[in-house]
Order: sequence, then C-alpha cells, then structure tokens
Amino acid sequence: MPHRTPLSPVPADVPEKLELLSRNRQAIIRPVFENPGEFVLLNVRDLAKRVDTAAATVVRIVRELGFESYREFQRYLHELAVKNSTILDTAQSSLAAGSTSKLLKSARKQIAANIDFVTDRVDLLQVQAIAQRLHDARRILLIGGDMAAMLVEYLEYRLLIAGFPVTAVTSPGRTNHLVRSLGEQDMAIGISFRRGLRMTIEGIQHARERGAYCVGITDSTLSPLSRFANELLLVPTNSVAFAASYVAPVALLELLTASAATLRRKEVANRLQDADYEQRHGYRWYQNES
Repeated sequence: MPHRTPLSPVPADVPEKLELLSRNRQAIIRPVFENPGEFVLLNVRDLAKRVDTAAATVVRIVRELGFESYREFQRYLHELAVKNSTILDTAQSSLAAGSTSKLLKSARKQIAANIDFVTDRVDLLQVQAIAQRLHDARRILLIGGDMAAMLVEYLEYRLLIAGFPVTAVTSPGRTNHLVRSLGEQDMAIGISFRRGLRMTIEGIQHARERGAYCVGITDSTLSPLSRFANELLLVPTNSVAFAASYVAPVALLELLTASAATLRRKEVANRLQDADYEQRHGYRWYQNES
C-alpha cells in the first residue's frame, strides 16, 4: 500500500470493547476484524450486505466500539490491514508494479514520503524528553529481533559512543534474563513493527511490570507495544519492495541520539578525542604504502 498516510489516532481499547458486545453483534463484526483488507474499502451499506445485517446495525456496533463515525472505523480497518500484512502481501504489490523503471520511481517516492513524515510529523519535544530519560537512566535495554535487530544494534552503537549504559538484546532468552534485572531507575526501548515480535512485546511488558520506563518505536497506534510502553514513537515503514523500509526509523534514531548527545557534550567530546586518535593510527584501518 504505497504512499499511505499512516498513524491516524484510533481508540486504543477496541479489542476490549469488542469482547463487551453481545454475542450476536460479535458474530456480525468478527469477520470484518479477521479479514480487514476485504472490508476496508466498502461503504457502510455494502459492508452490512457482506455480513448480512442492516446498515443501521453496523453503525451502532461501530459506535459501541468507540468510533465517532464509520469513516474513523474505516481508518482503523486500514491500519489493521497494514499491521497484519505479511512479506508476501508486500511482494505481490511490488510484482504488480510493472516495469523496473516504474517500480524504482515508486520506491523513490515512497522513501521520500517516509522521510517527509519524520521531517514534518515527529514531535521533537517528545524526542527531547525521551533523550532526557536516556541521560538519567541507570541502565538502558534495547529490545528488537528479526529485521529490527539491526535497528537496536545501530542505536546501541551510537549511544555507546556517547557513553550511555546501554545493552542491545536480539534474542528471546537473553531478553528474558536481562529484563529481570531492570528496576525503576532503568529504561527499556522496544522496536517492533506491524503485528509486533513476541519477544519484543513481552520484553517491554515485563520491563514495565518491573518499574522501568518503557518506550516503543513502531509504525502504528494499533501495535501491541501501545499496551505496555509508557509512550510511543511512531514512524512509517511503508515500502513498495518485498520488505518493510527502515529509512524513517533510522532517521528517528538519528534524531534521538543527536538529542541525547547534547546532554553529555563534555563526555562525548572526550570520547571522540580518543576515537580520533584510534581512527588516525589504529590497526583496524586500512593503510596504503604511502
């Protein structure tokens, strides 16, 4: 679904309200939640026809679920369809794009749209507040697996340069062990997109239970991270290729680490002096004969 405008605010307690509906109304609306992509483009009359009920009944159900209008419910279905999509869904869209030239132009446009979101819509005051919490934390645990492992390792590397007490974990077992040591003076950041990786969601859940301040980085307000994190940083991962795009998440991490580094200017300067000598004379760097 290229060029989507993501992250529209939606009611956070829809699953709970769904369970409070009468059995008859649950039976009517559950097929819509199970296959949101099949219903998202339907107007209220057509959706009612598909689920064999009256349009007025659909409107009442939508309002009982906490939506102010059917249009708002459609936005929710759109977010739900995107959240539940798989790599195959994305790949099918890219394969249908036509020629390579057309695909590349579409991909470039999507990359620009993702960056524009960071430029125009990321709340810099929220970024600064989270950076302050990073500065104050006794320990910082970064949790992310699968493809998001590269993001937590990237964030760890940048924060280590600035002297932060940070550890990245990318496997379930290690996550479980390290979360147990967290407390009220600590912080955990979980990075996971779409439906959410189990190890990341449960890691943040347990970190929150132990009193750590938890931040989720994700691409939808429907992410299960929203249930357990103290706050969310939202960025799109829209892509016309066969996998999610991390252009926007990387840009967000740059903003976060830049803000955090300003709180440790002296320490960062001292560390960079050591790094400067190593970069000029260290054995890691290729040296030509000259």
